[in-house]
Amino acid sequence: MTRRRSPRLHPQIGTSEEVSGMPLRRSPRLHPQIHASGNGVGMTRRGRRRRGKSPADPESLPLNEDMLREILLRLPPQPSSLLRASAVCKHWRGLVTDPRFLRRFLAHQGKTPLLGVFEPHIWGIKFRSTLGPPDRIPPERFDLQRQIGRRTGIRLLGCRHGRVLLLDLKRCKLIVCDPITSEHQCFAAPPVFRGLSIYGAVLCAAADQGHVHGSCHSSSFKVVLMSLRGGGDEDEYNNTTPIACVYSSETGVWGNIIAAADQCELADSNPGILVGNVLYWSSKSVSPSTTIFNFDDLTDDIVEFDLDRQSLAVIKGPPCLNFSLRHQIIRAEDDALGLAIFSHGRFEVWQRMVNCHGGTTWLLHNAFETHTLLGLPPQIRGMKILGYDEDNGAIFLFVDANVYMVQLLSMQFRRLYESCYPINCHPFASFYAPDVAIPGGCNGVEILQDA
Repeated sequence: MTRRRSPRLHPQIGTSEEVSGMPLRRSPRLHPQIHASGNGVGMTRRGRRRRGKSPADPESLPLNEDMLREILLRLPPQPSSLLRASAVCKHWRGLVTDPRFLRRFLAHQGKTPLLGVFEPHIWGIKFRSTLGPPDRIPPERFDLQRQIGRRTGIRLLGCRHGRVLLLDLKRCKLIVCDPITSEHQCFAAPPVFRGLSIYGAVLCAAADQGHVHGSCHSSSFKVVLMSLRGGGDEDEYNNTTPIACVYSSETGVWGNIIAAADQCELADSNPGILVGNVLYWSSKSVSPSTTIFNFDDLTDDIVEFDLDRQSLAVIKGPPCLNFSLRHQIIRAEDDALGLAIFSHGRFEVWQRMVNCHGGTTWLLHNAFETHTLLGLPPQIRGMKILGYDEDNGAIFLFVDANVYMVQLLSMQFRRLYESCYPINCHPFASFYAPDVAIPGGCNGVEILQDA
């Protein structure tokens, strides 16, 4: 009886001869074959099969700059996206900070991302980021009080197209701030607005084809002031007639005073909302628990200022606006004027329709139970509308010590943060690119560390 060898422990040394009638097979991996030339001499060893090039080999990556730019263009518009790309190497940073690339990046994104909200407090104006790590922006990064020199008596009028509009109540001056670059401009309001309740809006004046708002740091801007009371008895304007005026940063002067043909019953107003190229103001929303509100001030009047025609008018909202404490002008589908109304536990979306003859009518577009919309129990108390984001079509609600953001198109909601009491907020949407530096030696890359 012969003992069998284990082929694993005793590898066979093969030849071309047969052993015990069985040919010995060689492993092609362990024993490279030796081939003879045609005359039997000049033995040569077959070389090993060449492997592919290492991924680190630049020649194995056919990634030219055009292809790299196309990839970077498809990054999400959050602050950390381009910041992370710029931290890869100097070459990538040069690409993502190139103004030509940034213009293409903005045009590709289309929608301006919401960075956070500005909240007016008694002690000052505070920025609160609505983004999570690593995109969350520290409040001190957009400190408006520091940017304007710690002035007091400042009122926040609104935010739009990456700028913030402030009113210096003591000096009756307007201040337009760019929180990202920390630049600001200050100019006096027209004399006719002194002593009046002033409402205002700032907007980018760029009319270039393909221009995307949200990174308008070098573009000219316009400021629209509106007052619901045209002045006293001695003034040429009736004290119930709205007036408006437009300032152009390109010329540095105010235009003519524009007065509405009709009187207005609004006693106070929500911030102006831009729909298309028209600004709208509605009566101020209040909380049902407010005890100092005069219900006689409820009205369905809406002030309309057409920027193209430079005309001011008073239009009517749906009849239910006469009895609404909580409502918000919104941008409806097809850039139409819309209205969100919260009444008796219901959330209603109305849309203003205009026919071919210029006639208008309000139609109920959608309706939901509020607690169902927010996924809350039926007993909802203390709900208030805090603000509206025009760029992203989102409304901010205060419900039971929490602030929610509701996307009106999809009706999806997100809980943002807790709050002990309702504070009106002004959404701030802008592109935050790494090439924009913050004074004092800080640049955009530090956001990754701050978050």
